Amino acid sequence: MSVKIHSIKPHSPASRHFVKAGSKLISINGHEIRDVLDYQFYVDEDVLDIVIEKPNGKEKRFIVKNCNGELGFEFETYLMDKQRRCANNCIFCFIDQMPKGMRESLYFKDDDARLSFLFGNYITLTNLGDKDIDRIIKMHISPVNISVHTMNPELRVKMMGNNRAGKVLEYIKRLADAGIKLNTQLVLCPGYNDGDELTYSLEELGKLYPAVQSIAAVPVGLTCHRDGLANLNPFTKEQSSDVISRIDSYNCSFLCYNNTNIAFAADEFYLNAGLPLPECERYGDFPQYENGVGMWSLLKKEFDEAVADLPEEYSLAAERKITVATGVAAYGLIKYIADKAQSKVKNLHVNVVKIENRLFGERITVAGLLCGNDIADALEGTELYDELLIPSVSLRREGDLFLDDMSIEELSDRLKIKVTPVSNDGYELLSRITGQEEV
Repeated sequence: MSVKIHSIKPHSPASRHFVKAGSKLISINGHEIRDVLDYQFYVDEDVLDIVIEKPNGKEKRFIVKNCNGELGFEFETYLMDKQRRCANNCIFCFIDQMPKGMRESLYFKDDDARLSFLFGNYITLTNLGDKDIDRIIKMHISPVNISVHTMNPELRVKMMGNNRAGKVLEYIKRLADAGIKLNTQLVLCPGYNDGDELTYSLEELGKLYPAVQSIAAVPVGLTCHRDGLANLNPFTKEQSSDVISRIDSYNCSFLCYNNTNIAFAADEFYLNAGLPLPECERYGDFPQYENGVGMWSLLKKEFDEAVADLPEEYSLAAERKITVATGVAAYGLIKYIADKAQSKVKNLHVNVVKIENRLFGERITVAGLLCGNDIADALEGTELYDELLIPSVSLRREGDLFLDDMSIEELSDRLKIKVTPVSNDGYELLSRITGQEEV
């Protein structure tokens, strides 16, 4: 197997050896190159013995010294081959609940171990074989983020619709025994992997500490587009409280022996249960932050610290009125932030608007799944004042489009107001609210 070289950077080692686009990279120092993991692992040597296959089919071999990992090869994709599609049929899959007519990339189900290494994506392990696990161990790729869902093999097969789903749980122990750091997540579905099954999964994963660094429990996301799919219900207040109670109980026993927390409930569980969120100290270095675990606590703490740093008598030079749009779940926290900012900063007026999710339905309340049209429809015809702040998490990774393909510029044109995305950072939020680069 080999990978095709798409282009060559000028003045690079590859160009000096007259490598042409369309050539195939065969090996580095005798190691076969299959994808980006092989390439990044083997290119980091002082002396590289490289074999390529030229476009005419003939092999060429050359030596490169001290290139600092930069040969000048450019490949068609960052993975150097096709992204691996998920082989599961999970009862809780969010992509199966997407409305029709959205951009094609939103319907792609990825389950690619290389994306776990490159971007922190979660993988189920069902796409991997023994050789893949051996390679991860050999290269010591760490950490690996794993969507476990349950440590019960039979239940995992049932929930994921893949006969391999239970057997590959063995890979978790193999990786842990090899010293690979693991972050794990459990997407909880009421009546399936909560209750005693949750407790069992916590106990089994906890046995693999310190390789297993964290366990996040997140609630299943249910849109209004579930025709023909498994009958799932959202978590009730009581069920959410039970999840938190089981995680707290397990952490208490775990702390006695390890002096740390390992399991965390997503912020949504606390909001749904009507319970106060833990202080930041509970989350350590926030290993499951991207899973919505500890986001609220950290944002509140950062904002409170930023406000505390303001002078006692702080006033804007001119009156400033703004609107902040947020999802249903975050409304309470953003309203607290807005009220505190107004009480501390003179000449500041902040209107917080709760945006209901009509694209995915009322059960989806997180800000990260808001779309441009829902924001526009909710705010059109209302007074928006000087500027509209929106959560940047509602935009794709490139930061330019909402899920419904509306751009920030299009939203701004439609509402006739400046639109500013704001990240989940308390200091930046205060700065954007006040309109001051330094406050």
